Amino acid sequence: MTTLIDGKKVAADIRGELKKKCEMLKSVAFDVPGLVTILVGNNPASEAYVNSKAKACDEIGMRSKVEKLSAETSEQELLDLVKKYNEDYSYHGILVQLPLPKHISEDKVIEAIDPRKDVDGFHPVSVGNLVIGKDALLPCTPHGVVELLKRYKIPTDGKHVVVVGRSNIVGKPVANMLLQKKEGANAIVTICHSAAKDISLFTKQADILIAAIGKPNFITAEMVKDGAVVIDVGINRVEDASQKKGYKLVGDVDFENVSPKTSFITPVPGGVGPMTIAMLLQNTFLAYIKMTNQKLN
Repeated sequence: MTTLIDGKKVAADIRGELKKKCEMLKSVAFDVPGLVTILVGNNPASEAYVNSKAKACDEIGMRSKVEKLSAETSEQELLDLVKKYNEDYSYHGILVQLPLPKHISEDKVIEAIDPRKDVDGFHPVSVGNLVIGKDALLPCTPHGVVELLKRYKIPTDGKHVVVVGRSNIVGKPVANMLLQKKEGANAIVTICHSAAKDISLFTKQADILIAAIGKPNFITAEMVKDGAVVIDVGINRVEDASQKKGYKLVGDVDFENVSPKTSFITPVPGGVGPMTIAMLLQNTFLAYIKMTNQKLN
């Protein structure tokens, strides 16, 4: 029987846990973690996402600030603003919303963020620490995947995890997280990508299949073995005249046909998606604890 992995519930549980910790911090340290989000330009999707982050911070009692800059902002102006917040210790997390306008180097901006405040987990120092197994602020979406496996008590030790997709945002980091020699990981990990002549040769071996390729309904029932755990990270818009907006959201997995074969599966929406902001909040809290050496009993 298939169990639906409810990312909305897990994310709400994490926010509730963080809210209690923030209330405790207020009483013992008279302070709370702070997150600043920088948005350049007027991309509607980015703006909605930034607003949802600020709302989530307010909900759990974290300090939050949104810096909205015009699309004409120069690279140097953005770098100067990042430097300002690197030196402002009332904010413990800095997040620059991507994508940036084409005239600004995303790499330069990410590398300018103090790694201690890198709550997106994209800085090369953060990535390096993740790969070699040192303590690091982990990228939010892949960390959300690992947290879902943990909270649903899905064993990973010695299991074959197949990751479809090799992006720096999801595929590579989630593979690195799950191969670490520690509890909640210690898996045998295979990464599949477009160079595979037949990806199904690999996906059919997966005890845990993680789809993060950005192609709607790419994973079909024939590509999944019976009893597999399927984690769908994809969020794709497909045309649907029956919907008011003219489209619907689907994942990288053909949910309707794949789910009967699985032991656990995430839906889209409502699976991995809600975990991203929850893990961002958790990273901001962890950054605060590390930077202040604050102890919570």
